[in-house]
Amino acid sequence: MDKHRPPKQIIHLDMDAFYPSVEVLDNPELRGKPVIVGGSKERGVVSSASYEARQFGVHSAQPMATAMRLCPNGIVLPTRMARYQEVSDQVFEIFPIFTPLVEPLSIDEAFLDVTGSTRLFGSAVEIAKKIKKLVVEKTGLTISAGVAPSKFVAKVASDMEKPDGLTVVPADRVREFLDPLPIKKMWGAGKVTQKALARLSIHTFKDLRQTSLELLEKEFGKHGSHMHQLAWGLDQRDVVTLHDVKSIGHELTYSTDILDLAPARRELLSLANRVARRMRRKGLEGKTVTLKVKYSDFKLITRSVTLQHCTNDSADIYKKVCRLLEKTAVGKRPVRLLGISISNLSDTGSGRQLALFNQDGSAEKRKELNKTADSIVEKFGKLGIRPGSLVDK
Repeated sequence: MDKHRPPKQIIHLDMDAFYPSVEVLDNPELRGKPVIVGGSKERGVVSSASYEARQFGVHSAQPMATAMRLCPNGIVLPTRMARYQEVSDQVFEIFPIFTPLVEPLSIDEAFLDVTGSTRLFGSAVEIAKKIKKLVVEKTGLTISAGVAPSKFVAKVASDMEKPDGLTVVPADRVREFLDPLPIKKMWGAGKVTQKALARLSIHTFKDLRQTSLELLEKEFGKHGSHMHQLAWGLDQRDVVTLHDVKSIGHELTYSTDILDLAPARRELLSLANRVARRMRRKGLEGKTVTLKVKYSDFKLITRSVTLQHCTNDSADIYKKVCRLLEKTAVGKRPVRLLGISISNLSDTGSGRQLALFNQDGSAEKRKELNKTADSIVEKFGKLGIRPGSLVDK
């Protein structure tokens, strides 16, 4: 890193309990009540919960039945993705006012690099305050911000004083800020990793920072080295605008290892659907499909294939991933993480050749089917339509 270059000015912005907050916005009678957004009470999953519900231990990705046991008076509402996207669009229209360097992470959070904007709009802190004010004025909702010299520290900071928080971490106080924090605050360290670190008596960022790199690499491989750098606050990643995205993917770390091929294929089908939907939403398609597998001993492997034609169709992606799966030890070795990513991207249609032998119009039929499925997901959430084999997920 250039020691003469001033530190970056990164802002991480995260809407506060976004889905429930939109529900309260549209129905003020819900204010102050435990609102839980997600699937059905019997077999659904929590998408998001209001802070009133979180006080009972309710959190996202939790089975709805568990949430209702913890919070019997919780008000369960179905997801309304079209409405959430509408409000999200209003929020995201604000960010480019201050910088073109905006990296969306999801429907309700983003990174902004305002290093080059401070002469025009004031300090990064002032910019964050202005954005927070505009979000309230435009949507009636609050957003929390973290301001720091790196993406990692900014993201950790934004979660410190929710809701409506603003946490600032100057470059010369990064270590002071991180050291006392529990490992669960580390972005990318799931429950399995937290337990593995605890067995080494590593409970805080300071513990991790003071642990030898050799031990961490021995126990966790490259991920150990990565976590060690983050514990020091070292993160050189740039804010990547949507225009500069090189790949689109999704991965999941599982609390229980996957032991057999059948559940692995089910997980990959779910991942393929999520990745394909994201690509279509961004108007992108790609040629290179990559499967990522991390075994229980933290060994990470990837397998890739490059297609003749671009795609953003989940069936295409899933078919290719299943073939890649045959080149792994999944089903023979316990698996703790699976991921799918698509690279070699282009705008929809721009990189596609017409298939000479596709006389039955199957490609167009799939395109229309995907368009219909996407509209259903936008209206009813991702549980509104899904492959039959995922109905029990």
